[in-house]
Amino acid sequence: MMAIQYKWKALSATSLGAFVSVMNSSALLIALPNITKELNTSMILVIWVIMSYMLSVTILVPAIGRIADMFGRKQLYVWGFLIFTIASLFAGLSQNGPELLLMRIIQSVGGALMVANSAAIVTDAFPRTELGRALGINAMVVAVGFTLGPVIGGLFTSLLGWRWVFFFNVPLGIVGTIWAWLQIREVEKMPSNQKFDWPGAITLTGGLFGILMAMSFGGLYGWDSMTTILGFIIGAILMALFIYVESISKQPVLDLTFFKNRLLGFAYTSTLFNGIANGALTFLLIFYLQGIKSMNPFQAGLMLTPFALAMMIAAPISGILSDKYGSRELSTIGLLVMAAGLFGFTFIRAQTSFFEIILWQMIMGFGSGMFNSPNNNAIMGSVPANKRGIASGTRVMMNNAGSVVSIALAFAITSSGMTPKAMQALFAGIQIGSEGIFIDTFIQDLRIAFYISLFISITAAILSFMRGKKPVWDKI
Repeated sequence: MMAIQYKWKALSATSLGAFVSVMNSSALLIALPNITKELNTSMILVIWVIMSYMLSVTILVPAIGRIADMFGRKQLYVWGFLIFTIASLFAGLSQNGPELLLMRIIQSVGGALMVANSAAIVTDAFPRTELGRALGINAMVVAVGFTLGPVIGGLFTSLLGWRWVFFFNVPLGIVGTIWAWLQIREVEKMPSNQKFDWPGAITLTGGLFGILMAMSFGGLYGWDSMTTILGFIIGAILMALFIYVESISKQPVLDLTFFKNRLLGFAYTSTLFNGIANGALTFLLIFYLQGIKSMNPFQAGLMLTPFALAMMIAAPISGILSDKYGSRELSTIGLLVMAAGLFGFTFIRAQTSFFEIILWQMIMGFGSGMFNSPNNNAIMGSVPANKRGIASGTRVMMNNAGSVVSIALAFAITSSGMTPKAMQALFAGIQIGSEGIFIDTFIQDLRIAFYISLFISITAAILSFMRGKKPVWDKI
């Protein structure tokens, strides 16, 4: 029997990590009502159970990517899988809301160690002519995890309780940790005499934390609150200081020269805008399906799977095509297709049929799959081996930052259409139906949110098309 090539072993290890982490996050959305009730906690804390993970990963991945370029990727990835698995066990054992929040933050450290290294490990393992195909398969596995998450989350929550959403990760995590430890190896030799840029890491972490926390607080508590305003001010000051520090650093934690390259600069920016455009889709539709369509959390979760199913089909195909024809046109078309789906959602009303909701989701999912694989291929295939960790971490940071901004904006826009009591009831799964929801106002706010997302998606498409066809690294 022919031995399995290393590249497929590396892809299987990274894909398993992506599957477990994404499936857990999408399953957790379905379990939130039961968690709210059983732990007798507030809607705000439950929102932070989701948001804290995204925020933490966004803030940590640039520094982790730089560390990976200094010391190697295998150990960081294996440790990430192990931390994620252990934190999952203790999250399932949580006795109150703050405990669960703490475990999610620890879990996010493991998740950040995995996602910051995943694309870099795959890029190290595959030849440039097959990279799009590999990253497309990885994206397909992510879509499978997102699709199965609501189903598995609903089944476990209904039959065994919400804690099994976390316990289910443990056996998969043990297998994944051992498999990654046995199969992943360091393909590229790491450079010697490297120093970690502590001033850059501290100012970037603080700046991102300040700005993203301010966005989150603004969406939840109001844009004129002192905490929100201070967050923006402190974040802006630290980010300005970060740019100065990195401009004089010989070994920066985040290589700003990426953004001087026409391909990478526009690829990263379109990633950020894509995250803003579709990051809040799940949250918006959960409110709509439960509050307006009177669906229970499990039914609402199932109604969200068409997006991931369409993405699962498009991602590997577009990845393979990007190896042959390049990434610029495919990524741009993908964003325009996604914009078409968002345009369909701008006509949403209380009487919109389930067929329409499924159709617009599938169009958006297909567009998202068309965009992500070629865009990731363009980024990861355009950097030297010793910068792949930073490149991967920067991509994750841009995408997650966009999603955090998207959710904050969505909450700010739609909250005026609901009483606080109705919003809390929806999160707790107590309310099925529109009591306490000002239907006309809510639908109008929902349309505004989709119009904003549509505009941002079209902007992302323009930015994607403006990228250069080939990077010239000797000019950076």
